[in-house]
Amino acid sequence: MLAVFLKELRSYFTSAIGYIFIGTFLLITGIFFTMYNLLSASPAYNSTLQNLITIFLFIIPILTMKIISEETKTRTDQLLFTSPLKIRDIILGKYFAALTIFTISLLITVLYPLILSMFGVVSASEVFTGYIGMFLLGATLISIGLFVSSLTENQVTSAVLSFGVLLFIFLIDSIQQALPSTRTSSIIFVVILVAIFAIGVYFSTKNIYAALITAIVGVIIIIGIYLAKKEAFDGLLQKVFDWFSLIKRYNLFSQGVLSLNSVVYYLSFIVAFVFLTIRMVDKRRWS
Repeated sequence: MLAVFLKELRSYFTSAIGYIFIGTFLLITGIFFTMYNLLSASPAYNSTLQNLITIFLFIIPILTMKIISEETKTRTDQLLFTSPLKIRDIILGKYFAALTIFTISLLITVLYPLILSMFGVVSASEVFTGYIGMFLLGATLISIGLFVSSLTENQVTSAVLSFGVLLFIFLIDSIQQALPSTRTSSIIFVVILVAIFAIGVYFSTKNIYAALITAIVGVIIIIGIYLAKKEAFDGLLQKVFDWFSLIKRYNLFSQGVLSLNSVVYYLSFIVAFVFLTIRMVDKRRWS
């Protein structure tokens, strides 16, 4: 893993991507810091951090678009697949290289609250939790971009898809408020999820019977839950979207609250998408 990590980290600085990412990140954070803290003479640095997360929507796709798609396009992935390295080590090396670039950019911005502390009182605990939250959110979004990059061999397509997925994540709170909370809409939503899962089983196994059994079992479970406790479907659609809200959990960190539940939530997301990426690349390896 270390060899892949060093190779990927070096590639960010031998190409323009690493410099573009760090430069863009520091430029925008500098503008936000100047506007919200220096010009307004405000010591509330966490409010600046909270506004900064919107730039993730644009810069994370730049960072992740080439991680795997470039290897696929240039066919150098075949060299990795035939090497003694495990797919897990390859993917983790690539992920940690991208995460290192992000962390370097984030650490440089620690200078901003230090500058503020020279002119007023800055809550060190709030700034600390704010940075922990921003790091975890960024690490989660990078893992999502990593997975998207494994789906295509075109860097531009990867960047556009990543942007679309991240845009959905950023808008999920607004979408949740517009969703119906009726029992019927929730049941329809769950049935659609079961159908999607069954289709996924079919494309994974190419076995129509396995897909049908999955669909039937899913429908039986839905009927069983409905007969046992109909109230479980009330507002379920909104609850599901609320659970997937990455931004809402960051708000706790920006308020100075170090929530263990939110930390575990972000780490679970990271592990899930890194695992999905490993499975996707491993599937391509044997196809």
